[in-house]
Amino acid sequence: MKIRVSAVQYHLHTISSFEEFAQQCEHYVKTAQEYGSEFVLFPEFFTTQLLSIGSEQGTRLTINELPGFTEQYLNLFQNFALETGMYIIGGTHVIAREGKLYNVAHMFYPDGRIVEQAKLHITPTEVNEWNMSAGEDFRVFDTEKGRIAILTCYDIEFPEIVRMAKAKGADVIFVPSCTDERHGFHRVRYTSHARAIENQVYVVLTGTVGALPTVDFMRANFGQAAVITPNDIPFPPKGLQVEGELNDDMVVTADLDLELLYEVRERGSVTTWRDRRTDLYPDWEKAEKI
Repeated sequence: MKIRVSAVQYHLHTISSFEEFAQQCEHYVKTAQEYGSEFVLFPEFFTTQLLSIGSEQGTRLTINELPGFTEQYLNLFQNFALETGMYIIGGTHVIAREGKLYNVAHMFYPDGRIVEQAKLHITPTEVNEWNMSAGEDFRVFDTEKGRIAILTCYDIEFPEIVRMAKAKGADVIFVPSCTDERHGFHRVRYTSHARAIENQVYVVLTGTVGALPTVDFMRANFGQAAVITPNDIPFPPKGLQVEGELNDDMVVTADLDLELLYEVRERGSVTTWRDRRTDLYPDWEKAEKI
């Protein structure tokens, strides 16, 4: 089975209305649709662009106002999924629950369903500057094209959570990210490669590009989309199916062959998932069956 995926290098810039945001998102969605994609990935924190609109009084909006756009955001992307028949991972959006802020990834199904995965590991900036809270539950999601997981940016730097995703049956890990400079970008990129090798899964990664001069902590972005594979003979030698041009406004698209994953897990040059020493460390597959 093959899955065609697109990843959006979302260009952040100042806008003046929600309609302008909607038009930009529609452009990316329709581009992916024209490529025949079945899944589209937007990056982490791309909806912070809405804060650049400002208030009616001309004052700057802060992260605390972003949840006020939630209903509009959900309706917009739900309609995109219904109209195009694609699965859309709508990056992440900040929501408020019980007085707390959460950085939440949303996936929009072609039938109108919406599922959520809150970011599980919160960076110091998110905690100290934005008072964000960590999600408490981890899920995988079934689609007509297979089982997937969504792990946001910093999450991919923790090997245990991807072990859990694979143990739950996920073959593709979607990683919306947002990094402001080279160090953060490469942390996410390198660990995405590591997780693909360790677990023999695909990792679809993307990030924000551009700048929001009036939005605190979103003034700089350093991003690049990539579709990352295990490192074995059926795949590209660098474990890289496709990548975008660094810091450009664009959409990248690739086909993921799930049969190749199953093949290398059984008969690859290395069989990293099968060869785990579960006598020495936890066997997440057994834990999932309890």
